[in-house]
Amino acid sequence: MDSVLILSGGMDSTVALYQALQQGKHVAALSFDYGAKHNHRELSCARAICESLGIDHQVVALECINRLFSSDLLQSGGEVPDGPYNHEDMKKTVVPFRNGIMLSIAAGYAESLGAGELLIGSHSGDHAIYPDCRPSFNRAMDQAIQEGTDNTVHLHIPFMEMDKRDIGDLGRELGIDFSATWTCYKGGDLHCGTCGACDERKYALRHDEGLDPTRYLV
Repeated sequence: MDSVLILSGGMDSTVALYQALQQGKHVAALSFDYGAKHNHRELSCARAICESLGIDHQVVALECINRLFSSDLLQSGGEVPDGPYNHEDMKKTVVPFRNGIMLSIAAGYAESLGAGELLIGSHSGDHAIYPDCRPSFNRAMDQAIQEGTDNTVHLHIPFMEMDKRDIGDLGRELGIDFSATWTCYKGGDLHCGTCGACDERKYALRHDEGLDPTRYLV
């Protein structure tokens, strides 16, 4: 096994998976059920993607996050705000130290499998809102992971300097069907089209150019 990839079922981690496979890497996928309002939609996409690609896929249940943490992204929180992705209200969707927790578990899983690389799909557009997606955080986590695994596992963030449209364009080049991925934070039957995550998805997939295959309520 070369790499363990944290796969949400969203477009960023899906593109990271396809890119890793194109590069000839042997990848195992790890997803987390932590009580987000859209978890059930993302996880069903993650499972289907891995089945279609023949990728080993494990789901880790983290019920404690929904029970103990405060965030409007969680089922235990308030309503997901509408508006632009970089709007101040989007900070209500921060799940405290979520990526730190997931990366720690994934690092242990990677070491157990003998995989030297841990992959996550964080990108530059996340930096302003989510502190556990910023380059400084990722560098610190990489150092901690290397120290904690006796330098057998390192963290790689392939999209750290890319924005979401770059990722969408790359995914199109890789032949990804983005209708098989999920983004909307509200987790309804269709993407709402009004929350910050949907707003960012529309930008990424060039909705205004007619290239976005997603069905939206608005």
